[in-house]
Amino acid sequence: MNASRTYSDIPLTKRFMDIGLTILFAPLLIPLGLLVALLVWIFHGRPIVFAHERPGLDGQAFTLYKFRSMSNARNSQGELKSDEQRLTLFGRLLRGTSLDELPELINVIRGQMSLVGPRPLLMQYLDRYNDEQKRRHHVLPGITGWAQINGRNNVSWTEKFKLDVWYVDNRSVGLDIRILLMTIPRVLFSVGINQPGNATAMEFKGNEDQN
Repeated sequence: MNASRTYSDIPLTKRFMDIGLTILFAPLLIPLGLLVALLVWIFHGRPIVFAHERPGLDGQAFTLYKFRSMSNARNSQGELKSDEQRLTLFGRLLRGTSLDELPELINVIRGQMSLVGPRPLLMQYLDRYNDEQKRRHHVLPGITGWAQINGRNNVSWTEKFKLDVWYVDNRSVGLDIRILLMTIPRVLFSVGINQPGNATAMEFKGNEDQN
């Protein structure tokens, strides 16, 4: 077997790595997940898990799971308040430590996501990508990725998509391991969680709005 072959040649290698690492760290992740679920219930109530439709491989929709980081606070008209108003201090802690993403391991086990890959964004973005940006969906979306360790939400959408496509073209076992290792200090130090002046990432409205 050619040692230089990548996931496009040996897709089971990536799957084996995803499942193997998830099982290896399950004794730590399961109790941690149960603790976070209890705290979400205490601070935010139910539902504990946020479920949202996202585009996966080839843009096919799947249901992504995350711990809820926002309250259900509504204004006098009964409408949900803005993300910034609903994002609680505990929710900021969850996002800062990326603990809100623990339920995505369910998506990994199901084969809908990988540990490493472009982040799954919103379904409405699919029609806003140019042909080059659409290539980010040629691989499974990931919990962490090349864009996440190279600026995360502190870089423009244009640059983020370039990083995603670069990963698609250069993916390998070694690169995935490198990304996983580099993710650890960025999570510990909450690097690039939010875009400046925004509680969450700004909406991608299309390439005409990009630099």
